[in-house]
Amino acid sequence: MQTYSLTVDKFLDHAAKWFPNREVAEANRGRVISRASYAALRRRSNRMSGALAALGAKSGDRIATLAWNTQHHFEIYYAAMGAGLVCHTLNPRLMPDQLAAMVAEADDRVIAVSARLLPLLRSIAELCPKIEHVVVLDADSAAENIEGAQVWAYEQLLEAHGSETRWGDFDENSPAGLCYTSGTTGSPKGVIYTHRSNYLHTLRALQADAMALSGNDVVLMAVPMFHANGWGVPFAAPAVGARLVLPGRHTDGASLATLIRDEGVTLAIGVQTVWLGVVDHLRKSDAELPTLDRVIIGGSNCPEALIRQMEEGLSARIQTSWGMTELSPLGTISPPHAPEYSSSGRPPIGLDLKLSDADGNVLNQQRNRVGHLWAKGASVVDRYFRAESDALDEEGFFDTGDLATLDDQGNLTICGRSKDLIKSGGEWINPAEIEVIVGRDPCVSLVAVIGTSDEKWGERPLLVVQPRNGEPVDVVRLIDSLRGKVPDWWIPERIAQVRSMPLAASGKIDKNLLRVELDAGEIAVERIGS
Repeated sequence: MQTYSLTVDKFLDHAAKWFPNREVAEANRGRVISRASYAALRRRSNRMSGALAALGAKSGDRIATLAWNTQHHFEIYYAAMGAGLVCHTLNPRLMPDQLAAMVAEADDRVIAVSARLLPLLRSIAELCPKIEHVVVLDADSAAENIEGAQVWAYEQLLEAHGSETRWGDFDENSPAGLCYTSGTTGSPKGVIYTHRSNYLHTLRALQADAMALSGNDVVLMAVPMFHANGWGVPFAAPAVGARLVLPGRHTDGASLATLIRDEGVTLAIGVQTVWLGVVDHLRKSDAELPTLDRVIIGGSNCPEALIRQMEEGLSARIQTSWGMTELSPLGTISPPHAPEYSSSGRPPIGLDLKLSDADGNVLNQQRNRVGHLWAKGASVVDRYFRAESDALDEEGFFDTGDLATLDDQGNLTICGRSKDLIKSGGEWINPAEIEVIVGRDPCVSLVAVIGTSDEKWGERPLLVVQPRNGEPVDVVRLIDSLRGKVPDWWIPERIAQVRSMPLAASGKIDKNLLRVELDAGEIAVERIGS
């Protein structure tokens, strides 16, 4: 057989050759502001590879991006990866000191930044003296000044130094991307994606029982491009010639509903909180989205009642999924048209899972038992960036840090994070079980249970809820909903109602930040029954 390197530039090459007129649309506040064909995007991305080389970028160098879902960001993806550079996506929702540490650890010398994020870049520039070039996306001219760096407007750089460049002239195991974990349970850690891992992840995601994209789809990518390869959508869409809609930085319900309606979106992808906003908008405006067929959600467990609510409000099939930055990120996904809700679904071919006890011993019974979840596959991390040793067990499995169960059909249910378990009076409380029950209440939008110190018991659970529509919840009803479903000693004695729950880019509740806000006295806590 021929040698055919599995490099991600081939996705855009394929789209430009076989679907040259299919478009990628970029929007701002729900209105499309630019359109470009895959053929044009391929030409521009390839020429930008030459421009990056003119700035001194060499194979293996990291090119950082601090940007939203825009056409320029899409082009930088391929400009960097196609030329053997590493696209290092930075999460603008992180704290400046975290971002500075990532830029320093990655040794980034070139950073592409959305114009609106320039103030954030300035706040970290002094801590990152190795930055030599700043490329301002979504701007026609470079009127900005970043001390110690040369500043370019994207179009000016492309015009001045763009040149045709040979793509894919490197080994398929070369690094393609760098993304840091969201840090919801500890310090963010870097994950390096290779061309081969991204390519195989794309083929896995495209399977009929997975994301199942086709050339007939119009895909709205509401998941951020800076998070875990944008769930692989920037690769999967051109791979099949699907039209792609990029919402920019605005993912409120009104903006997304307008885009879905005007662009004829058939498949929308993003975290559940985004689509709840769309549902609320549709109810208030008495509007419909007739073309929308499927919505893929992920990021955190979603109660079945909430899924049904979204399906009814959107008149679309909700596909649930589970994944991690360390998995590139797709782990499991429910089939597009499963007859019944199946939690987070099964892993497509190319990923294996197993359950163990707390000591890493494989459970003899892998079905209908709660255990520690491990994963293995071609798109699963081997070791973290700059780590001296791998993060695998002797069988090559990676510890996800999740507690999970598999039903008789192999469908995965995440039962919480092992680090989130609360030890009260020497016994364990699983916050996820409480969160699932409370999350079913129609007055609750988001819910989290975290451990707080207690002189008598060591730790006790604190219930934190974000009410729907800003209305106070019936606390007595929430507590009564737990009785008989969890042990009495699990039931929280205190509750906090917050206007907005802190979220990571993945859509998961950031419990670390929640604890910080509580310790700082920024969240009011009341004793239940007082």
